[in-house]
Amino acid sequence: MNQQLDFLLNYLIEERNEKINIPDDYDSKRALLRSLMNIRPAMPISDEFLKVQDELLTTETLNKNLTCIEDIHESKGKIMLWQGDITTLKVDAIVNAANSKLLGCFIPQHNCIDNIIHSSAGVQLRNECKRIMDEQGEDEKVGSAKITKAYNLPSKHVVHTVGPAIPHGTLPSKKDCDGLANCYLACLEVADAHNLDSIAFCGISTGVFNFPQDLAAQIAIRTVEEYLNSTNTSLNYVIFDVFSNESYLIYKKLLFGD
Repeated sequence: MNQQLDFLLNYLIEERNEKINIPDDYDSKRALLRSLMNIRPAMPISDEFLKVQDELLTTETLNKNLTCIEDIHESKGKIMLWQGDITTLKVDAIVNAANSKLLGCFIPQHNCIDNIIHSSAGVQLRNECKRIMDEQGEDEKVGSAKITKAYNLPSKHVVHTVGPAIPHGTLPSKKDCDGLANCYLACLEVADAHNLDSIAFCGISTGVFNFPQDLAAQIAIRTVEEYLNSTNTSLNYVIFDVFSNESYLIYKKLLFGD
């Protein structure tokens, strides 16, 4: 894998036409590769690069502890609760909390879900998002959703949605709450339009967009339950994926009681 890393790094450095020293150890090389992928704009790339990148990323994915629907045991009807890394779920679609440009996070190695998903999927994901946005001709609106391939992720698709951003020190307005509900609704409708069987939601807007976790969870669960109860849906599994213990306890209480 060192040879793969060296090839990918040299390609991206040459593409940038910059003087960047490649470190000697594997972990530092891998961190540099992620950083260069993060800052790379959407633009054409060689088939050889994609072949080597995909071999590396697919190997990394297969070496993770992947989770299937059958491995998730907390459920209420079609709704499931699971705590872990959303990029390890083998489902039809995972949801990405995107920004209005829909091109992923350009901050090197940022820990937001947008960055993590794009980093695991590969540079093709940003390029596909760019094609979608070029066709649309304007920024993505809050409460809408777009679907793409998942490339080197274990899921089949990524559904990208833009949640409301809450300024520090303020509470969500009714418009913000409606916008968040529309995110979940739009993702469910996109899943149905593509006849998906399963979709996994992250905590939309609860990270850098500052939506309070408890209120966001109430809106998420209510919107999903109302949709499942009122729609002839293709979905058999709707997973709420949480990462922190705090989020897990919030969802667990709302879904299953004390």
